[in-house]
Amino acid sequence: MKIVVCEVEEWEKDPFEVLADDHEIGFLDKKVTKDLGKPFTDAEVLSVFIYSKLTAETLKNFKNLKLITTRSTGFDHIDIDYCRENGITVCNVPTYGCASVAEHVFGLLLTIGHHLVDAIDRTRRGDFSLQGLTGIELRGKTLGVIGTGNIGQCVVEIARGFQMDVLAFDVSPREDLAAKFSFRYVDMDELLKNCEVITLHVPANKKTHHLISNSEFEKMKDGVVLINTSRGSIVDIEALVRAISKGKVSAAGLDVLPEEPLIREEAELLRSFLQEKYDTTTLLADHILLRLRNVVITPHSAFNTKEAIQRIMETTVDNIRAFVRGEPNNIVIHPEKHRGQK
Repeated sequence: MKIVVCEVEEWEKDPFEVLADDHEIGFLDKKVTKDLGKPFTDAEVLSVFIYSKLTAETLKNFKNLKLITTRSTGFDHIDIDYCRENGITVCNVPTYGCASVAEHVFGLLLTIGHHLVDAIDRTRRGDFSLQGLTGIELRGKTLGVIGTGNIGQCVVEIARGFQMDVLAFDVSPREDLAAKFSFRYVDMDELLKNCEVITLHVPANKKTHHLISNSEFEKMKDGVVLINTSRGSIVDIEALVRAISKGKVSAAGLDVLPEEPLIREEAELLRSFLQEKYDTTTLLADHILLRLRNVVITPHSAFNTKEAIQRIMETTVDNIRAFVRGEPNNIVIHPEKHRGQK
């Protein structure tokens, strides 16, 4: 089969070389776009990361495509309906970075709580004053965890180690987990009203789009800290800017932003505006957040540990091999009929 691996750096190619004996492999160091031409559009298998927006307009150029294996847990960057209708199987990597992302949550939270960015910058300038650096302890604070999947569970476990109280919301509560880690499931309103810190761990879909917006911020405690390492679309970013300006949100730690792909490519800003539809109001809000001292933003790097990347690569290779054997695993979409079948 012809396999094309996109958004891949030089050092990431090695794990895929084991497939070269039986398959034709091509590598692309950039994301997939609708203008991508041959030989890449001849791919039967396409491996991508989250910055390739596989819309119907883009996917229609891949006439031979049978499998998309995304090197991520989320798959909101792929037009699932198009794949279902056109016989394209979609696989993901469901559990590669649970510990990595959960640890990043507390990296952001400790950075905020101890003013680490200001403290480090100050001492590098030779200023050892403590003015404005008074922080907060996590011990005894109530953490609200929205979404108790694999990552959410890791977050709860770490929080209990800090001796935080934990309230959680999930559409499918797991009382066995609540008993194991000594936390309590509540409805969304109760969580919003009673937590000093709220962290988000839900997938991006139609139901979770702007899950946290004006009405949710109004229900939160004054001075709440918001952490988002899931997807940018979960939070209404304009509502967040307003909540910060009012003091409702005292600080935020964000590993994701709604218009993050565009921000990452500011060198191509004008061309991107001409070719694609972006929400410029949301983009402006993103840039406002980037400059606020009480907002800590990382470049979607929560997953980025050696251990997690290794698991991503190994699972992706396994996904390809399993599909070739006719036994696909980690399936998001597995149509009954594939291209070329009658």
